[in-house]
Amino acid sequence: MRAFLLATAALAALSTAGLAQTTTYSQVERGRYIAATGNCQGCHTVPGEAPYSGGRPMPTPFGTIHAPNITFAERSGIGRWTKDDFWQAVHRGIGRDGQRLYPAFPYPHFTKMPRADVDAVYDYLAALPRVEKESPPNSLPFPLSWRRLMAGWNLLFFTPGVYQPDPARSPEWNRGAYLVEGPGHCGACHTDKNLVGADRRSRHLQGGELDNWAAPDIRAGRNGGISHWSDAEIVEYLKSGRNPHTAAVSTMAEVIAYSTQLMTEADLSAMAVYLRSLDSPARSAESPPAEAVMTAGREIYADNCSACHKADGTGVPRFFGPLAGSNKVRDPNPTTVIRILLEGARSVPTDARPSPLSMPSYAWKLTDAQIAAVASYVRASWGNAAPEVSESAVRSLRQTLKEAEAH
Repeated sequence: MRAFLLATAALAALSTAGLAQTTTYSQVERGRYIAATGNCQGCHTVPGEAPYSGGRPMPTPFGTIHAPNITFAERSGIGRWTKDDFWQAVHRGIGRDGQRLYPAFPYPHFTKMPRADVDAVYDYLAALPRVEKESPPNSLPFPLSWRRLMAGWNLLFFTPGVYQPDPARSPEWNRGAYLVEGPGHCGACHTDKNLVGADRRSRHLQGGELDNWAAPDIRAGRNGGISHWSDAEIVEYLKSGRNPHTAAVSTMAEVIAYSTQLMTEADLSAMAVYLRSLDSPARSAESPPAEAVMTAGREIYADNCSACHKADGTGVPRFFGPLAGSNKVRDPNPTTVIRILLEGARSVPTDARPSPLSMPSYAWKLTDAQIAAVASYVRASWGNAAPEVSESAVRSLRQTLKEAEAH
């Protein structure tokens, strides 16, 4: 019913603009779905403000970029853009005024979308309420503020082109590959970046770091971060935000809220099929933490964590995430584990799982050394084997988070 009312209002707006003759309910609805597969609302909306009205800050290692207003407001949005303008932005990373766009807008992934899909998104956005709202200026130092540099970046790291199906693969695999690599732009978070912010292709979907979170390996083939998840469990996670192995928090929680929970199970199954085909290299053996660290961590865990996650780290599936085998816990990068201990976490409420669950912050209670010890303990117990966490890593992240909160 909500989608029907939205589309009805949309067509009324288009009729006022004299465009109803060329835009149908089905076209607007198609654009809504495609925009959801790309999580457009998540990036282009400040929480609590009008959808797609822009202004949301996107921290990068080079400075902060603010997502633009993509409602059809004449002055501050894209109301003067043609479909060709919109296609050039999505497909080639070039704005209406000819300026190069920064790859914080994931055009290196969106370029795989066919013209018909991009046109449908344009028609959907044209149907939404127009909101006149200027986005704050980006905070990038010179020469990064000089957009012409992006021409060189594109030459080195960007290959425009619509996704071409692999005839040797099934239609389901190709659909999943298109969604993961194209509109879903999973690699934007889950792939490590080089010094200039481009994907390290040799590390594709094997984990990355973004905004002081470590996005884990999401390959589901041999040695992959989620190789122990079934296809049904991958679908359940993307649809509900939980499965027997974990619960979504932070950035991934938004992806599920604005994107994957709105997708069809057929599309989510296709993504699972594709991820299942991706292997990861075997991990090298890690030296266990010092016995004193393990002893201290075990005691801290027993006092603060075992009530929910159980003494053996198995947790309560779909309620308190298991720590044994967790791809977040086992990630070589301990940032997410440290951050959750410092800040706590809240699972995403979804239509399938409307009641969120929370984990408290321990920043007030545990010292840097204690957090490092308990993090090291859970990363080296119950079959987990990840590098020891240093006290200095906890201290550094605690300070970084305090500074970010102050701003």
